[in-house]
Amino acid sequence: MSENPTFSKGETLIIQPGQEESHWQPVPANGHISILLSPDKVNMQFPFGMGTQTLPPGGFVREHAHVAQQEAFFFLSGSGKAIVDGVEHKCTPGTAIFLGMHVWHKFINDGTEPMTWMWLLIPNGLESFFRAIGRPRTPGAPDPTPYPRPADVLDIEKRWGFASPRAAAG
Repeated sequence: MSENPTFSKGETLIIQPGQEESHWQPVPANGHISILLSPDKVNMQFPFGMGTQTLPPGGFVREHAHVAQQEAFFFLSGSGKAIVDGVEHKCTPGTAIFLGMHVWHKFINDGTEPMTWMWLLIPNGLESFFRAIGRPRTPGAPDPTPYPRPADVLDIEKRWGFASPRAAAG
């Protein structure tokens, strides 16, 4: 078989534990995120963002939806729940969730241990949101949480593909 002259080999990036970019997250999530892969780290033909998020007990990711992105989650440790379009689902290690565009979702750590999951967003953008609202996290540095979300968080969310918040029911 002959080689295709238009083929060009893609890039490779390997991130070892402790080499990831990490940010503390403000209330109500608290905890921290790590950005493992994104187009600003390696040239991608199909841009995506991938990383992890850890919520302490009692932390939650407020309800939101993405207008032009699909998202996948894989739960690694701890336990809690996902509320997807108003329906509650238990999340334990090994739980996988796929969410299409405009699907409202919220995550709650109702357990006694930190809850950690891997996230994948296609196309990317979540990593830029996390950078905009977070504070850089370095090994050994004290946890600054809780701290408030930026005053312009709704503008930041809109810039990175979040739907406008829904009006409270009732």
